[in-house]
Amino acid sequence: MIRVGIVDDHVIVRTGLRQFLSEQVDLRITGEAANGREALDLVRKGEVDVLVMDLSMPDQSGVDALAAIKAREPNLPVLILSGFPETHYATTLLRQGASGYLNKECDPEEIVTAIRTVFRGRKYITSAVAELLADGLGGDPDKLPHEQLSEREFQVFLRLAKGETIGHMADSMALSVKTVSTYRTRVMEKMKLSSNSDLTYYALKNGLIQ
Repeated sequence: MIRVGIVDDHVIVRTGLRQFLSEQVDLRITGEAANGREALDLVRKGEVDVLVMDLSMPDQSGVDALAAIKAREPNLPVLILSGFPETHYATTLLRQGASGYLNKECDPEEIVTAIRTVFRGRKYITSAVAELLADGLGGDPDKLPHEQLSEREFQVFLRLAKGETIGHMADSMALSVKTVSTYRTRVMEKMKLSSNSDLTYYALKNGLIQ
């Protein structure tokens, strides 16, 4: 039996997933969470074998939640189920420890297949994501600027794009203001941008925030 945890801030999505996944003889829903903090609580209880998690959540983005979860339970498979297209997040999150990435428009049966795959310790890669990864290995010249960022730089980038202050980031990420400022400088240099408003525009234009 595969114990599955569902993380999504929309009750209707969690309900739909729970009903569909519960019909599978080898899957059992053992926990639900509406945000990143609740997801971490779920993981701490040790009652899930696979976590199915959305990216867009109110208090903590799925990117931050993934980092926190992998820091605590590096071997726990986390399957990202997001409304964002694969091209925007998939390769970045796979590098940061996600076991798979699916768009919410996928066939429900594919979610089941992905859960079983990641539970066995393998990555679940769609054909679209496989192409993106292949392009990355080949040094694709069309690689987007945000795909050049490290895991922590990407976290800082998203927070800045959403209007979060450096002081607030320092507190919530348990870093010094100086360290966050250094990350901000690196982000600006790598993305060739000059202001926080430029970051916000870039993130909106590329569908990285809503």
